[in-house]
Amino acid sequence: MPSDKTEAPPLPEPLRVPVADSHTHLDMQSGTVEEGLAKAASVGVSTVVQVGCDLNGSRWAAETAAAYEAVHATVALHPNEAPRIVHGDPDGWSRQGARRPGGEDALDEALAEIDLLAALAQVKGVGETGLDYFRTGPGGEAAQERSFRAHIEIAKRHGKALVIHDRDAHADVLRILKEEGAPERTVFHCYSGDADMAGICARAGYFMSFAGNMTFKNAQPLRDAIAVAPLELLLVETDAPFLTPVPYRGRPNAPYLIPVTVRAMAAVRGIGEDVLATALSANTARAFDY
Repeated sequence: MPSDKTEAPPLPEPLRVPVADSHTHLDMQSGTVEEGLAKAASVGVSTVVQVGCDLNGSRWAAETAAAYEAVHATVALHPNEAPRIVHGDPDGWSRQGARRPGGEDALDEALAEIDLLAALAQVKGVGETGLDYFRTGPGGEAAQERSFRAHIEIAKRHGKALVIHDRDAHADVLRILKEEGAPERTVFHCYSGDADMAGICARAGYFMSFAGNMTFKNAQPLRDAIAVAPLELLLVETDAPFLTPVPYRGRPNAPYLIPVTVRAMAAVRGIGEDVLATALSANTARAFDY
């Protein structure tokens, strides 16, 4: 392994059955969109779902999906974005830099724009939305919950998939989905629960999307979930540039590394990679209705 953590990992052996990266952030990756898509296609990753996390990113996702046949978009305010809009962001942690508090009205305005974007044909999902108690303290939870409930309503009204970001918030995410009534197609992005929660999601018909962190040494609960989740509800993603699979952990992730995670998932299930890839491909098309 190179000492330089910024160096892109090598191309993996191509998949024989093409699959989709169900969740990626091309706008945060190096190189052009064309380069990223070409590299992915060369190893059998034929489709990507480009995910919005804020207004700028959601606009960009919609524009990019309109320009490229291999790209589908989702639009949303990330759970960490909602409190920043309401309460401000003095540290400038997000990509927009430091921001002043905008209050509830600013959140309403942002949600109204997400609603308009969600109506576009190339936008196949509303997300990533949900709850994140890891980075947002109790002061931001109300804004997150209000935003999450609004995104659920938008997804249902437009007949789009709901893409969920759930970090340290399993019980509340599941409760709110139940209270609001989940959209017909709901995806737990970067699934972070255990085998028990996989059972709950399976009974509800929620898709579970696994990222490169399922290969990490401490990720046995994720592997246990992969082992028990119904094959027809499994998806695969990169969440690139984050969560690069072993043995490239810590280096930049991109859609072309999907085969590494597909092979690791197939090993956990004890099935051939072609069988898994065939299911993943069909599941992603079904989840995002493309």
